Amino acid sequence: MNSVPTKPLVGLVTVLYQSDGVLEDFFASLQVQEGVTLKLYVIDNSATDSGSVMAKILGERSGVDMQIVFNNANAGVARGNNQGIAMALRDGCEYVLLANNDIEFRDPATISKLVAPLSQGESFASIPKILYYGTNRIWCAGGWFSPLRAITSHVGDGDEDKGQFDLPTFTEYAPTCFMMLHNSVFARVGMMDEKYFVYYDDADFVWRMNHQNIRLLYVPTSQVAHKVSFSTGGSESPFSLFYCTRNRIYFSRKNLGFPRSLIAESYSLLAMLAKYPRLTPAGRKSVLRGIAAGIRLSAGLTRQVGA
Repeated sequence: MNSVPTKPLVGLVTVLYQSDGVLEDFFASLQVQEGVTLKLYVIDNSATDSGSVMAKILGERSGVDMQIVFNNANAGVARGNNQGIAMALRDGCEYVLLANNDIEFRDPATISKLVAPLSQGESFASIPKILYYGTNRIWCAGGWFSPLRAITSHVGDGDEDKGQFDLPTFTEYAPTCFMMLHNSVFARVGMMDEKYFVYYDDADFVWRMNHQNIRLLYVPTSQVAHKVSFSTGGSESPFSLFYCTRNRIYFSRKNLGFPRSLIAESYSLLAMLAKYPRLTPAGRKSVLRGIAAGIRLSAGLTRQVGA
C-alpha cells in the first residue's frame, strides 16, 4: 500500500504595519496555495489592533492555521520577523517564508515552486520573480550588492517582462519581502539584526548568507505581484531619510571592513549632500540626525581590514 507523501511544512511570517488595506488579497492568495502545509505567523506592529482583528477574521474564513502577535507598538520589521521566525522554528517548520503582506500571488503553486528546489538540495534559499502590482513590469528578478556605495540593486527593475529573466539562476541579493528559507539557515546565519529597525535589515541578512556560502536561487516560474508600499511616507519622508542614512552607515561599518567601509561612508555622505538642498527642513534635520545616529550605533563595532 502506497503512503501519501507528506506536504512540506512552511511557516509563513508576515509583519503588519498599517496593512489593513492589503490583507484581503494577501489571504485570498494564501487560501489557494497547494502542495504545502502552511502555518501563518502574523506579527502586528501597528498602533491599533485593527489589522490583527481583520487577519483573525480572514484567517478563519480561509481556513489558514494562524497565530497572531499584537505588539501594541512599532517594534521594527527585523524584530517582528525574528518573533515569527522563532515561533516557526519552535513549531518544527522545515521552511520559513518571509513575506510582505502587500504582495499578491494567485498561482496555487507559487509557494510550492519555491520549496521544490530546496527539498531537492539545490539550495537553502529561494526567491520568485516579483512584478509591480497590476503591471507586466519587473520589480525584482534577483539583485546584487554595490559594496563601495553600500547599496543594493534589483535585476530588471522597471523592465517589461518579456521572458528575458526566465532562466533559474543563483543571485547575490534579493529583498526578504518574499523569500523561502530552509530552517537550517538561521543556525548558520543567525537572526535578523534588530538594530536596523527598518531598511537594510534584509541587506544585512542576505550579506551574511553570502558569507556563509548560502546561495540564493531565483525561481522565475514562481511569480508574485508587489504593491510597493508607501506606509513609511516615501523615500524622502523624514522617517525614511533618518533610517536610510543611519543604517547605511551602520551596514558599511559592520560588514564592509576597512578601507571599503570608509569609501562607502564617504560616498553615502556625498550622495546625501547632493540631495540635501532640495529636502524640506524636516528632511535635512533627519539626515543630520541619521548621520549622528549611524556613528553612535556603530561605536561598539570592531573595524577589520577587508571583509
